[in-house]
Amino acid sequence: MIYILIGVFGFVIAYAFDWVSLKGLPLVKQLVGLSAACLLVYATVMVCLSPAKFELPIFTLPLGGCLLLISLCLLVYSLFVEIPFRSTYTKQGVGNKLITTGTYALVRHPGVIWLAFVFLALILLFPSTTLLLAAISWLIMDIIYVILQEKFFFPKMFPGYDEYQRQTPFLIPNRQSLSACLKTIKARTKERN
Repeated sequence: MIYILIGVFGFVIAYAFDWVSLKGLPLVKQLVGLSAACLLVYATVMVCLSPAKFELPIFTLPLGGCLLLISLCLLVYSLFVEIPFRSTYTKQGVGNKLITTGTYALVRHPGVIWLAFVFLALILLFPSTTLLLAAISWLIMDIIYVILQEKFFFPKMFPGYDEYQRQTPFLIPNRQSLSACLKTIKARTKERN
């Protein structure tokens, strides 16, 4: 249970990241972001090692492994590649522009979707009641986080965010957003070739 609370605390610290970004405190921003990430990774590893296991069929292991690889790649891509890493996470202030293409054309917060799949994959690989409870708790914290971003931070950080909110779904993709996502990914691929 303590590791679930450490993960919750990691999300609470993550909430401060956007506030520190708006205040223009680069060193504090880096420390806050790194602290939140370390707490969440540590808590996740410790919960995966929890002894309160339950049984799942053996075929869930390769399924969980594939799902973990894909969802981790998508999570890293959406949070650290698709948006400019330096200006978003290390420099003073906020990111230099609103990203509305790629996975950000699918939904406004694709990281929440990918994190949910990471947790599902971990449950398939390390089935435990503790991990199941942690995944539910941390996803709720993540959804609260993006709601706070939507309400208090992103409209101040990014000009045109209100238009982006009208055009792109919050967390659940629809046919139009899936089409927009695929179209921007294809266009990006053509530009590189």
